[in-house]
Amino acid sequence: MTMDPTILAIIIFGTIVTFLPRSAPLMMLSQMKIPSKVIEWLEHIPIAVMTALVVQEVLIPTYEFTYIIGNLRLLAALPTLLVALFTRSLLFTVIVAMLSMAILRLLF
Repeated sequence: MTMDPTILAIIIFGTIVTFLPRSAPLMMLSQMKIPSKVIEWLEHIPIAVMTALVVQEVLIPTYEFTYIIGNLRLLAALPTLLVALFTRSLLFTVIVAMLSMAILRLLF
């Protein structure tokens, strides 16, 4: 099997283009002293991003099956939220979310 030079160049340059934006900030920030207030602020970013993603998926209507029961994603989010709050387990939360959506799509 021979490797086409064009394909090899695409793989190499694709690796570089993917690696640089991820590693450059890490290398630069590891040499800097970051103030504690900035670190406290940065700790809130993951929950803010997750909230934005969940709200977009659950609350904005997609018009799938809305003529029968309403927003299926919102209905599937209710048991998922309960499991997330009570178990604090990502695995169980994801399983309940998938099962809830599968059952709702099967029924409606």
